[in-house]
Amino acid sequence: MSSSILFRQLFDQTSCTYTYLLADTQSRQALLIDTVYERHERDQSLIRELDLELLACIDTHCHADHVTGSWLLKESLGSQILACGKSGIDGLDRALAQGDRVSFGNPYLLVLETPGHTAGCISLVTDDRHRVFTGDCLLIRGCGRTDFQQGSANRLYHSITEQLFSLPDDCIVYPGHDYAGRTASTIGEEKRLNPRVGGEANEADFVGYMENMLLPHPKQMEIAVPANLKSGEPPENQVPRAPDWAPVVTTYSGILEIYPQWVAANRDNVHILDVRTTYETEEEKARIKNAQMIPINELRDRLDEIPMDKPVMTICRSGKRSVLAFDILRHAGWEQVASIKGGLLRWYAEGLPVD
Repeated sequence: MSSSILFRQLFDQTSCTYTYLLADTQSRQALLIDTVYERHERDQSLIRELDLELLACIDTHCHADHVTGSWLLKESLGSQILACGKSGIDGLDRALAQGDRVSFGNPYLLVLETPGHTAGCISLVTDDRHRVFTGDCLLIRGCGRTDFQQGSANRLYHSITEQLFSLPDDCIVYPGHDYAGRTASTIGEEKRLNPRVGGEANEADFVGYMENMLLPHPKQMEIAVPANLKSGEPPENQVPRAPDWAPVVTTYSGILEIYPQWVAANRDNVHILDVRTTYETEEEKARIKNAQMIPINELRDRLDEIPMDKPVMTICRSGKRSVLAFDILRHAGWEQVASIKGGLLRWYAEGLPVD
């Protein structure tokens, strides 16, 4: 993969799912592979913070262990939903097939149909054949199970040995899951060391192994599969809603931020908490009118002084310690709390009033 590609590997701890972000650094066009419903705020925030245009979310198959976030990201960012045409997923903006290319700026991903885990599995190879995103087809020292969703151990064996193992040995394997903390492998490693399909294993060896695994079905299967056949679209009354108490923005690190202009225009409806230290306020006496002053080092011991009847907006000089104040209040039970972006430095720069 060329140096003009921005790449991030993201992880959902609950389902042990990897989500992958790829973007062209020149055009800023991006793709997401195998998103997770509960992580859509994280993914959306990262896209916005990196100033990217999300073209599409690609699902490598119809997942049985988690619900995809593709529909939510389409709703919030206008991205398309892509998956294999044989996946059974309704409402795709583009149905993918063997040999298709999915471009994002100059780079592209090449689609390989790799059925076996399900009938509609695909893997995605970067245009320089240096990375492959294998979904649940080939895992690190393992592979996807083949006992439901039109799975077939015979088909999976051929998908891996004929499609994936034909890639260069130094091609990096990025799987859809890992349950042991491993992040990547290579085609060469898996050809030699994968205990199910590597080494001298033939089709009979592999099929015999897979047919005798006798695994319980995934816990989320009855929920995940029907939801994923609709690309993760929830019932209308279950669509996540943005907070209605302020136009906050969720950052990639999970912080709720608010812009100073909105706070200044709504001062009567919010409680401003200034967490600068005593030394700082002696050096710089300017403060926002009616702001409550509690130094950050005293905040945990003085929580009972902070009202809960209004949204609390934390602020400091630069916006760093106000993030810590946000975390302290959130963990103490405040739901309506946000950090003022950029702190007093941005407040001053925007010409907002101080005493």
